[in-house]
Amino acid sequence: MKHLCCLSLFLIFCTMGYAQKLPTVEILDSEFIYETAPFPSCHASTLVETPEGILASWFGGSYERHPDVSIYTSLLKDGKWSSPVMVADGVENKDFRNPTWNPVLYRNADTGQIVLFYKEGPNPREWWGLYKTSEDGGKTWSKAIQIPPGMLGPVKNKSVTLADGTLLHPSSFETNGVWSMHVESTTSDIKNWKKTEIDNGNFHAIQPTVLFYPNGKLQMLARTQEDVIGTTWSMDGGKTWSTVESTGLVHNNSGIDAVTLKSGIQLLLCNPIKDGRNKLSLFMSMDGVNWNEIYVLEDQPKGEFSYPAIIQAKDGTVHLTYTYNREKIKHVALTLK
Repeated sequence: MKHLCCLSLFLIFCTMGYAQKLPTVEILDSEFIYETAPFPSCHASTLVETPEGILASWFGGSYERHPDVSIYTSLLKDGKWSSPVMVADGVENKDFRNPTWNPVLYRNADTGQIVLFYKEGPNPREWWGLYKTSEDGGKTWSKAIQIPPGMLGPVKNKSVTLADGTLLHPSSFETNGVWSMHVESTTSDIKNWKKTEIDNGNFHAIQPTVLFYPNGKLQMLARTQEDVIGTTWSMDGGKTWSTVESTGLVHNNSGIDAVTLKSGIQLLLCNPIKDGRNKLSLFMSMDGVNWNEIYVLEDQPKGEFSYPAIIQAKDGTVHLTYTYNREKIKHVALTLK
């Protein structure tokens, strides 16, 4: 779906001084996607809207990196989540299998096809990218298709469609102890892969997420090893990117996600602490520079509330999911007043 930022609302908010007049978060729903599942541990959820409802995916198994870790999905339809269904695994033959990792869902607005990107391999330094497609809203899936060598696809956060129809995949790579973020792009049919390098500057940055602004301006926010969220900007629709720099937002080196609302408001989900994953908050901005915490989803003495995903549905509702103590995936639906 192409993002259309509302320039007039953007200017109104800036003129009003939105930092002094923040919206109120109204929680519409909050629940676990499942109470019981055929796996004890889970992580790294992703979301996409379909004509039938909100489709979620994550990886689950004995524990992260165990060979039995597979990709599962569940559909929110008529207010209820379906039972988790395994849709991809790392089985190579009857004697050997790899763990799978970090699913990312994408829906082609023109064809309705849903794409499930994911990783397979023993660890993030040796994994490779694959994807499956579904023509029936996620009920059935094609065989796995391997992404071309040198490409990984979206590493954690959602792929986005640019104004010219290009599909942009926020990506990153880990090698020899070095983390670096980049972008990959394809046509809408997942063909013609191209990689665009980004100067990571003094940062070890991975798992970026994309935000939209007027006049083709783009921003990516990313997890870093430097206790802050990193950022890079594109002024030409994603063709080139600035050197990664700090947003000033304190962070714990864990997964984040963000989304541009139809109003032009930018929302960011992150763990705004240096250590631990026991606090998860929602931030907002209009310019991608000045951020305000507008809602605290979790703030507990201990526990893990991490690796969030966030989207906005056609009806304006914001849906988000996150890992809850590695045991469940929590879903929250909200609106801004």
